[in-house]
Amino acid sequence: MLEDVKNYYGQVLKTSADLQTNACCTGESTPPHVVAVLADIAPEVAQRYYGCGLVVPAVLDGLRVLDLGCGAGRDVFILSKLVGENGSVVGVDMTPEQLAVANAHVDEHRQRFGYADSNVRFVEGQLEDLDQLELGGEGFDLIVSNCVINLCQDKAKVLADAFALLRPGGEMYFSDVYADRRVPAEVAGHPTLYNECLGGALYWNDLVTLARQAGFVDPRLVTDSPITIDNDALRALVGDVSFYSATYRLFRLDGLEPACEDYGQRVVYRGTVAEHPDSLLLDKHHVFPAGTPVPVCGNTWRMLHDTRFARHFDFEGDMTVHRGIFADCGSGLPFDSEAPASSGSCCC
Repeated sequence: MLEDVKNYYGQVLKTSADLQTNACCTGESTPPHVVAVLADIAPEVAQRYYGCGLVVPAVLDGLRVLDLGCGAGRDVFILSKLVGENGSVVGVDMTPEQLAVANAHVDEHRQRFGYADSNVRFVEGQLEDLDQLELGGEGFDLIVSNCVINLCQDKAKVLADAFALLRPGGEMYFSDVYADRRVPAEVAGHPTLYNECLGGALYWNDLVTLARQAGFVDPRLVTDSPITIDNDALRALVGDVSFYSATYRLFRLDGLEPACEDYGQRVVYRGTVAEHPDSLLLDKHHVFPAGTPVPVCGNTWRMLHDTRFARHFDFEGDMTVHRGIFADCGSGLPFDSEAPASSGSCCC
C-alpha cells in the first residue's frame, strides 16, 4: 500500500485535475490574507495541491512549524510567508517527485516574500518514522497536516510522535478525511479510494481515542464539511458510509481534563489579531467576539491562557473553586451539530 501511494502521488497525479474523487479538495472558504499569499505561490506548486482543508490557524508570526505530508509545498510556502523571517517551516514528505518540485521553488518564494534567507526546509521521510528524521532538536510551536494522515498505516504512532515533537503549549492543527463509521474492508482495500484519502479515513470517534492516547486529552473540531463522490461506480462501492473533511486542533497541555469542567472562568478577546479584529475562532463551539466576556470551561481557559493566544485575551478567574460539569456536550456525530454561536456558554 505504501508503494502504491508513493507511485500515485509521484507518477500518476500531475495536477489536482487528475483526481478521481473530490475528497482531496478544500471546501472551506479562504480568508483574504491567505488569498493574498496564494497569489505569490508558484503555479507548478499550486497545481500539485491535494489538501482537503485550510491548515492556517491564527497567530503565526515567529512560529516554528512542521508540515506532515507537505507534498509539493503549497502549505509550507503559505506558512513561510505568514510566520515571517523570524519563523521557520519544515516540510516532510515521502514522495521524491513532490519534494523535487518543492525544492525547485524555494529560492523563488524567498525572493517573492522579500526574505534575505529562506525560512523553509524539506525532508524526505515517512510520517511513521518522524522520530528517526533529522527535524531539529527544539520543539515545534505548530504542527500542520493536510489530508495525509489517512494515508498512514500506523496513525497512532504519527500522533504520538507529533505530540513528542511539540513544545509544551504547542498545537497540532490538521485537516483530514473522516467517516461516520469504521470503513469496511472492501472500501479500505480499494486502490483508488485509498489513494484518494477515503479508504484510509478514520471513524471520527477512533480519531478522538487515538488523539487522547497520544496525549492530546481534549481534541477540538474546528471546521467540517461533507464529502460527495461524483463517480457513480465509487459511490456505489462506498455504500452507506458518509465521509467528511474536518479540521481538528490538538494542544499539548498537561493537566487537561476529560470533560468540560466549570470553574467560573471568563475570557475577553481583545480584538488584537490583525486578520481577525471582530472575533476569533477557537473551535466549532467557541467564537469569541472582541470585547465580550464569555464563560468558558477550564480546558478552554487553558487553551487560551497557556498558549500563543494568551496575549490576545484578558482572563477572569482561576481554577481554585470547582462548580461541577460545565455543560452536556452530547455524544452524537460531531459533524451534524450547528456552527458556533458568536458568544455564550461553551460546550467542549
